[in-house]
Amino acid sequence: MIPAVLPTYNRAPLSFVEGSGSWLTEAGGARYLDMTAGIAVNALGHAHPALVAALTEQAGKLWHVSNLYRIPAQEALAERLVAESFADTVFFTNSGTEAAELAIKMARKYWYDKGQPERVTILTFEGAFHGRSTGAISAAPSEKMVKGFGPLLPGFRQLPWADPAAIEAAMDETVAAVMIEPVQGEGGIRPLPEDQLKALRALCDRTGTLLILDEVQCGMGRTGRLFAHEWAGVTPDIMMVAKGIGGGFPLGAVLATEDAARGMVAGTHGSTYGGNPLACAVGLRVTEIVSDPGFLDAVRRKAGRLNQGLAALVDAHPDVFEGFRGMGLMLGLKCREGVAAGDVVAAGYGAQLLTVPAADNVVRLLPPLNITDEEIDEALARLDRAATSVAAPSG
Repeated sequence: MIPAVLPTYNRAPLSFVEGSGSWLTEAGGARYLDMTAGIAVNALGHAHPALVAALTEQAGKLWHVSNLYRIPAQEALAERLVAESFADTVFFTNSGTEAAELAIKMARKYWYDKGQPERVTILTFEGAFHGRSTGAISAAPSEKMVKGFGPLLPGFRQLPWADPAAIEAAMDETVAAVMIEPVQGEGGIRPLPEDQLKALRALCDRTGTLLILDEVQCGMGRTGRLFAHEWAGVTPDIMMVAKGIGGGFPLGAVLATEDAARGMVAGTHGSTYGGNPLACAVGLRVTEIVSDPGFLDAVRRKAGRLNQGLAALVDAHPDVFEGFRGMGLMLGLKCREGVAAGDVVAAGYGAQLLTVPAADNVVRLLPPLNITDEEIDEALARLDRAATSVAAPSG
């Protein structure tokens, strides 16, 4: 008999009932060190007092009115994001998937309004993940995402990852935009080299193509800059953010330049819940905290500590790990052939440590950005115990 909750997840046998900072408490009372942060969502950990206060204060005033009216909290958050980024304007969604849908629509409408309706193709990349809607899986058509779901939407062309020649060759008169993650998350924590992101920006400038960056997982301070593309010194035309921006409350956004957003006039897009007062009150507080230069300095320092520890971990367990990669507090341990990342994640449960698998046989580490030094050291000790318990096959 099918359960009441549609069984689309392979869930771990854990039920968490309470969280505080970097820790989660299971129904039986055991405490787990959380190195997933809800898959890069709980940027400030669990039950952060400033977020609890922001949500509680707003909940006591107004929950929802719809976008038929001005929403002061939404305007305040949009103004803060504009001030902290390349963008001139922001549209709020409930998720990264919804942000991807708007980014696609925005890019195509841009060219339609410029009198070039044939420019509809969006170039995407192997290993990408942009969400699970029909449009998003059409953009990143891995077999597990698309099998059995019928015809995909046209207008996407997937290219090899980190292959500048392939992008050059694909740039024909139908291309509207290039959509790429500066650091792939689901794809296995794969940063795009800075020189390639710079070259991609230059190519888009030369051809008039819009550059869409998906920073749903790598944005909002995760790499030690507010947005990952800042490391390369370039800016996109359109950018999707979500996950960390709400600190655990469902919130996403599309940021864009005035030029890129020119076609999105009244009636061209909408959302019932997107940008509601509750989400924006929390999102504003998250943005105020994570955009602070001192906070980002601390993220980079902690990332250095975690990197050092992971290097030692890999050296100590050459039969389990072949290396690690990533940026800031978005890191991945690459497991050796014959050792499944899922087995390392499962062994972590035994050490009361939470991690999450990704493609390319990678174990993702996405801790809260305010994790302490002591918690980093404890996480490394628990990873060491988990790796020790994973038996690598001989030969």
